[in-house]
Amino acid sequence: MRTQSALTKTTGNSLAKSTAIAKAKKVAPKLPARIGTTPATKFRGNPDVFGRLVEDHDRHRALLAMIAATQGKTPERKRLFKELVLEIKGHAAAEEQALWSTVLRNPATTEDARHAVAEHHEMDEMMADLAARDMGSSGWLRRFAALREEYLHHVREEEQEQFVAAEKHLTAADIRHMRQVFNRRKQAEKSSAKVEKKIKLKP
Repeated sequence: MRTQSALTKTTGNSLAKSTAIAKAKKVAPKLPARIGTTPATKFRGNPDVFGRLVEDHDRHRALLAMIAATQGKTPERKRLFKELVLEIKGHAAAEEQALWSTVLRNPATTEDARHAVAEHHEMDEMMADLAARDMGSSGWLRRFAALREEYLHHVREEEQEQFVAAEKHLTAADIRHMRQVFNRRKQAEKSSAKVEKKIKLKP
């Protein structure tokens, strides 16, 4: 039998996930946002920077699922893809400023920070490549599936490994302050983000 604290945590996790999905649904209310089961993480629903980052991850998971549910070059697909790009760009830039810039200075976690930032740049290239291609083609869907797989791998790695490692080297005050920085920078970065179009040539 689960304890009251375990039940409370489970309820908090479900609420946090539902709230994130509801934000994504505002872009295209009629489309399903079936994100399925998500990787286990102790941070979902937490009132700190890591909880805030996971909230965005769930929102992005929902946007990805909704795009996958669209067909052809529809207004919904265009709108959802634009929102996904602006969301991920704003999130990644704010995450780098609020979290990884500090984590990068600690030799124990430098590699995690570099890895996360490198994957942000890789996803930027993948999104720019998608934006430059015919959204109604089967080739676009294949490339979108690759982006989705890459992004889901990236956030799972952050939630289960990199955030856990970073937390060990940060004070509680640092973590609380980082949430404030992230929220402020996320809004600014998303507002200034643009959908870039650039075909990614194979090396």
